[in-house]
Amino acid sequence: MTDSVMTINGEAVSGDGTFDVIDPATGAPMGAAPQCSPAQLDLAMQAAQRAQGPWSADHESRRKALHEAADLMRRSAQDLGPLLTREQGAPVAGSVGQIMISADWLDYYADLELPEKTVRTLPDRTIEVSRRPVGVAAALTPWNAPILLAAWKIAPALAAGATMVLKPSPYTPLTTLVLGQVLAAALPPGVLNVVSGLEPLGRQLVSHPIPRKISFTGSIPTGKAVAVAAAQDLKRVTLELGGNDAAIVLDDADIDRIAAPLFMSAFANSGQICEATKRVYVPERLYGRLLDALADLARSTPVGSGLDPDVKLGPLTTDFQRDYVEELVEDAKAAGAAIAAGGRRLPGDGYFFEPTVIGDVQDGTRIVDEEQFGPALPVIAYKDLDEAIERANATMYGLAGSVWSPDVDRARTVAARLVTGRVKINSGGLPSPEAPFGGVKWSGVGVENGPWGLEEYTDLHVTEVGAGPQ
Repeated sequence: MTDSVMTINGEAVSGDGTFDVIDPATGAPMGAAPQCSPAQLDLAMQAAQRAQGPWSADHESRRKALHEAADLMRRSAQDLGPLLTREQGAPVAGSVGQIMISADWLDYYADLELPEKTVRTLPDRTIEVSRRPVGVAAALTPWNAPILLAAWKIAPALAAGATMVLKPSPYTPLTTLVLGQVLAAALPPGVLNVVSGLEPLGRQLVSHPIPRKISFTGSIPTGKAVAVAAAQDLKRVTLELGGNDAAIVLDDADIDRIAAPLFMSAFANSGQICEATKRVYVPERLYGRLLDALADLARSTPVGSGLDPDVKLGPLTTDFQRDYVEELVEDAKAAGAAIAAGGRRLPGDGYFFEPTVIGDVQDGTRIVDEEQFGPALPVIAYKDLDEAIERANATMYGLAGSVWSPDVDRARTVAARLVTGRVKINSGGLPSPEAPFGGVKWSGVGVENGPWGLEEYTDLHVTEVGAGPQ
């Protein structure tokens, strides 16, 4: 069993009790995390508030500290990777890789400058526009990629001169808690505080009077609740929420070339990626070939404990997510869909579900209309490309999508018609630090990454200088 501590004002702090963290590969407790009390949350917020002024005043010290934090994160990756796998489920190579990649965000933002002050000279006055750090930020991260999505928040906030109180998901808190202690060696006390706990800690974090900014990644229902709570105190929010990302395969696509990357765009991390491919639209004449190719890949992909080096797909992180995916697959079967591969939970106490490819399914079926966030992919035939684009857009989600064709110019034309925050062409790759990431419609408010993500942790400030008496 692994027990962890919180980081408050740079110190290791035990909680007001603990709660169990479950290994999704076994269904049994693998560790305990501290339960942050309201008084401890107050201490974390006060520490962040005290630290914010000195931290924001010295840009060069911030740069140096963030680079040092990135180095510490990379050096800890081999040790922390197995812990991340045990609480989240993904193969250990991917867990180590997630920590290594997360360090890239710290380095990127360490060297990213805020826009220079803008000056406009008018006949009677000079107007200066600059950006100031928002103050204290509160961040809530999900269970599917806890370290990467924490880095997406920590790096721009701290680079902008803000300080942070971070709360990881109670399903995967342990690696983030250890990372808080690792980074404390590089950061001044109070700059980054990491707390953990079951509800109502999340609600207390959002409603606390000190933070002026809330950054949340998670489900749409919870995101709406965060927005409502933050609005009571007019806090700024960034909400990165769910997606039901459509892949549109064009009629000139080479099935042999696209099947493997398209498969991984849907099934990496057992489908638990916000911008994973959640549904595929393919021309009728290519439908059978693509369905068979994806089904063959599903049947041949090893599933098991992420600690097994031969495993490519681990369990779902929670039992309720496994049950939800099963519910959607059973609903599709009842509606007449054909299971081309998979379709069942695996025996044992772990939260495993077979990689599942579903054919003979249409819009209006829950597996198509809802975000499954798991290893089950519907493949839908279309006759007319305009119809496929319309169906892809006929949702309140708008996070990302993809287009697959050797004709990149033609794919660009299709991509421009998708109502999403991001479109990938012939790729299922993850976002980079340099590009903005965010959704439209119900998929989010605001963006993360790039200079746009940095500005999310700032407020605009205007200074006007008059010409003075003549």
